[in-house]
Amino acid sequence: MSVAEQMAIIKRGTVEVLVEKELAEKLAKSISTGVPLIIKAGFDPTAPDLHLGHTVLIQKLRQFQQLGHEVNFLIGDFTGMIGDPTGKSETRKVLTRNDVLRNAETYKEQVFKILDPVKTKVVFNSTWLNELGCGGMIGLASKYTVARMLERDDFHKRYTTQQPIAIHEFLYPLIQGYDSVAMKADVELGGTDQKFNLLMGRELQREWGQSPQCVLTMPLLEGLDGINKMSKSLGNYIGINEAADEIFGKIMSISDDLMLRYYELLSDMTLAGLEQLKSDLADHSLHPMAAKKRLGREIVSRFHGTGAGEIAEENFVKRFKDNEIPEDMPQVSFVLADGSILLARAMTEAGLTKSNGEGRRAIDQGGVKLNNDKVSDTNLELTAAGEYIVQIGKRRFARILVS
Repeated sequence: MSVAEQMAIIKRGTVEVLVEKELAEKLAKSISTGVPLIIKAGFDPTAPDLHLGHTVLIQKLRQFQQLGHEVNFLIGDFTGMIGDPTGKSETRKVLTRNDVLRNAETYKEQVFKILDPVKTKVVFNSTWLNELGCGGMIGLASKYTVARMLERDDFHKRYTTQQPIAIHEFLYPLIQGYDSVAMKADVELGGTDQKFNLLMGRELQREWGQSPQCVLTMPLLEGLDGINKMSKSLGNYIGINEAADEIFGKIMSISDDLMLRYYELLSDMTLAGLEQLKSDLADHSLHPMAAKKRLGREIVSRFHGTGAGEIAEENFVKRFKDNEIPEDMPQVSFVLADGSILLARAMTEAGLTKSNGEGRRAIDQGGVKLNNDKVSDTNLELTAAGEYIVQIGKRRFARILVS
């Protein structure tokens, strides 16, 4: 592909390309010499399971791979023991070597559901960081000042509010930057929250006489609630190892606006196809539910194999048809911070009733079903995580997601 064609694909869904002119020059050189660019993205194996939010970067790596460039999936087995301070208001717990290695193995299994294993280099930063030694680490630390480090937003906030900052946390962005030096990276990808660390790589590469890498920042994917970053702790996530029916059902529950965001960041649909999809939705020639099913089929098949998406769709349709429950309904999500949620309150927040009192009256009159079972307790509380379908009368439904 030409530089312009590659840039159009690379820029899809990105927040920033730093520096765009430099990237175009690197691509032009790659085309003329036939030497692929070295693309880097690092993942600290701090937890064993990945969710769709993690795959935004992996999907972009796949696009680079399809363009013929060399993708390096960097597992931060060394940095994972330090803990990335990005966005943290306190020092993270240090993981053991065994924790990191165990999680790293599961990462390798999961990423190859997206990346081509034959064309992917899996590298561990302990390879060069263990060899760096104390002298090398001191030399690395001399490349940056404390004053500049404190300009970083999360460090600045913790410093001004007198929250502790451990010395090893200052080493994290330096080490991430040094990874780029060791790998001679041409491009590094990361979330918008990683911008400070990504730019550190550019600075350190200059110090080592290398051409500075270009930086692509990707957005942080919103979870099922459409508001907060996808996170296991918030319960708004879609895990890539979840059951096919569970993944499909969760995708069907997202809003129409969020569906388009997921298409842009997670789908293999071409840019032309994406524009056609938006046009068809805008002129109502395509129903959002049909578009959502298509997305669900693609994502499920990616993680569960060819044909799994179609089976999950059939199961989804059958489940709702048999229970005479509409597929498209209001949805509300709750996190069980205090241990329970009052059903009457959930009904109100889902827009089925105007007040908790009205909800209680509907229950008292025998007009409310929860997962197809009639409810008689006006003070019923939902105490377990899961998906609940609440029904008032024959035609009013809502989906309640509790985590």
